[in-house]
Amino acid sequence: MPGRALSFGTVAEAYERFRPGYPDELADLVLAYAGRPVRTALEIGAGTGKATRLFAGRGITVTATEPDPAMLAELRKHVPPQVNPVLAAFEELRPGERYGLVYAAAALHWTKPDGRAARLAALLEPGGVLASFGGPVQQLLDRAVEDAVHAARAPFLASDDVPSPDGTPPTESMQWPGTELRRSPCFTDVRQHVIARRLTMTADEYVGQLSTVSAYLELPAARREQALQRIRQVLPDTVAVVADLTVHLARRRDDR
Repeated sequence: MPGRALSFGTVAEAYERFRPGYPDELADLVLAYAGRPVRTALEIGAGTGKATRLFAGRGITVTATEPDPAMLAELRKHVPPQVNPVLAAFEELRPGERYGLVYAAAALHWTKPDGRAARLAALLEPGGVLASFGGPVQQLLDRAVEDAVHAARAPFLASDDVPSPDGTPPTESMQWPGTELRRSPCFTDVRQHVIARRLTMTADEYVGQLSTVSAYLELPAARREQALQRIRQVLPDTVAVVADLTVHLARRRDDR
């Protein structure tokens, strides 16, 4: 996955333009779970700062780490002064300052699994909160249109989603990273929530969003453009999409 993880910088402006932001309900959920004031946060894989802005808007001082220079440059254009942008991959972070909240927005699956839970815990204050949230590539609400998109995509990609890092089937009640966090002695009180979202966008906006998805970015440029053109041809002018967010929350054990 490392190649896919570092593929987004080539489309940083498109990522900012077409990827949706995060709802206030997400911050409400995370901060209610924390159960105490959160003053500092560390963000893993901040991208262009979609989630950064949400938590900074709650008065939290956010250290936003991102391994791709182009993505971080785009983030700097959009975040408030209390955000500290840092060019670094998760694996490059060293224990030092601890934070009340560590979170990752559609980014934790790009990190290396070996020792991941322990490294996350080392970045948290005792009792501090870990939050990971994201979802699959947005699904079209109209099944017939979704089927047409799958058929148009099939010659280029069998799937445009990222598989579960630990192989958890999608039918299981607890999904990754909740499964990983439950196995770790570093965390307790692991919870999973789903925030239902339905969005309406133009066909061009939907295709623009697909152009920022790692599976398409891995295709050779000509093949990628051909795939996106074929998908655009089967879309109506406006589409409704399912954009649910799956949120995992966990608390660092006080005895660590």
